[in-house]
Amino acid sequence: MIVEKARLIAPYGGELVDLLVPRRELLEQTRYANSLPYIQVSPRVECDLELLAVGAFSPLNGFMNKTDFQCVLDSMRLADGTLFPMPITLPLDANAEILLGQDIALRDRTNNILAILSVDEIYEWDLAETATKVFGKFDARHPIIAEMHRWGKLNIAGALRVLRLPTHLDFRELRRTPAETRAVLESYGHDNVVAFQTRNPLHRVHEALTKRAAGNIDGVLLLHPVVGMTQPGDIDHFTRVRVYKILLDNYYEEDRSLLSLLPLAMRMAGPREAVWHALIRRNYGANHLIVGRDHAGPGPDSNGDPFYGPYEAQDMVVHYAEELGVKPVPFTEMVYLEEEDRYEESARLKPDAKVRKISGTQVRDNFLGQGVPLPSWFSRPEVATILADSYPPRHRRGVCLWFTGLSGSGKSTTAEQIVNLLLEKGRNVTILDGDVVRTHLSKGLGFSKADRDINIRRIGYVASEIVRHGGVVICAAISPYRAAREDVRNMVGEGFMEIHMATSLEFVEARDVKGLYAKARRGEIKGFTGIDDPYEAPLNPQFTLTAENTSPAENARLVVNRLIELGYVLPD
Repeated sequence: MIVEKARLIAPYGGELVDLLVPRRELLEQTRYANSLPYIQVSPRVECDLELLAVGAFSPLNGFMNKTDFQCVLDSMRLADGTLFPMPITLPLDANAEILLGQDIALRDRTNNILAILSVDEIYEWDLAETATKVFGKFDARHPIIAEMHRWGKLNIAGALRVLRLPTHLDFRELRRTPAETRAVLESYGHDNVVAFQTRNPLHRVHEALTKRAAGNIDGVLLLHPVVGMTQPGDIDHFTRVRVYKILLDNYYEEDRSLLSLLPLAMRMAGPREAVWHALIRRNYGANHLIVGRDHAGPGPDSNGDPFYGPYEAQDMVVHYAEELGVKPVPFTEMVYLEEEDRYEESARLKPDAKVRKISGTQVRDNFLGQGVPLPSWFSRPEVATILADSYPPRHRRGVCLWFTGLSGSGKSTTAEQIVNLLLEKGRNVTILDGDVVRTHLSKGLGFSKADRDINIRRIGYVASEIVRHGGVVICAAISPYRAAREDVRNMVGEGFMEIHMATSLEFVEARDVKGLYAKARRGEIKGFTGIDDPYEAPLNPQFTLTAENTSPAENARLVVNRLIELGYVLPD
């Protein structure tokens, strides 16, 4: 039987950009690249470079120059008027010895050459302006804004020649370029394709939603999960892809669904990101996109409020749908009807309908967090097993207690008390004290803002590895700058708990056990936190403690009791 091929719409911008150097030139270009000055790019830039190279960001054909960058910030369009909502840039440290007109090599974290860039432009960018225009506000609680503080102060742009794509050793059979994905979709013989953007495991409600969306358009489902960089604390992509594979193998029609992985570095930019996701999926062959409630939202801001309204992303995709050629399929609330064993949109039900639902918070805290199996009406048994194996109960998970406060505020003494209480209760603990770390891990660093940030991020990296392997780590460092602490929060993920030792300056200065405040007042120590360098207090810490009229033992008991309540420590 001959299957009529789908009439897929053209890629966004008319054709897929191809920046890969032809194979016949590869050896010569690689030799040339080895002779060039180079910069090592971040994992985020690696993701962007790969998607630029294969055409996922078409019609963009390189990292943005100053004109395109500013136009995207101001109007969500490139300088030629083409809709493109997200700035794609190559940051450069101001101290890097890179000159206009020269060719440079771009290398990955392990020093492999990825590309050659002909430097046509070097320009400054403003952190506050960029954050405010892309994310709607300048708030260091946003994970990408916290990360942006350590990006270079300059951007570079120029002609790009990609020699090799970043290496992926996992799920190779599922990693398709836009051209490869479109070819598979065309072979299915349907005109319509609906893409599902996801960075979370699929439960039965998502299964019902995606099947209904594909059925409503008489088309194919492109299950297109992000496996690049997502929200800190998200379940790892290895676990998620195992879930997707087992669901598609057992519960979806083979000729109506395709699983393909997207190595995207998300920005968690809400409405702008939703439009970006639609543009990217157009390049992969989709003409519909399921847009979720609070799509690509980063969680609460520093005041505990959402960054975006729940339906702002859906509204913005609707606004640009005709120009994009991608129609949004709103992700409305769906609930389980126990008597009928099916999911339905809540808006279609009578007010007295008997329904069941479990929030994402309940999944994490009441089920996986407590080692309780997910009910079969909520998750397929195979999915529940995978998640239970990969997401142990909280008393077996890692946690980071991050103490911050002025010198002498009681951080270290309280931390020492907590260590003993946790050891009594059977949890192994590592303590990373700021003063001790500076004699080993950060030996040689000074006390400039840049050096202080490096010191904090080094502590944060070590802490994140301990947490990732299920350990408890207590970090006691002044860590005066909010952005660096938020960056550490993102490294650690869900197990990060900020503890503010809010002991007043008057109290610690009067006590001044080490005599440091007196030296700072006399000018013998420069840049001392609280005297001639600012301390940026946390806005919403998990704990606020003080050494004034409270003993370290009392403070320690408050923290440990809360850890017991949260399930990180088992009660006696």
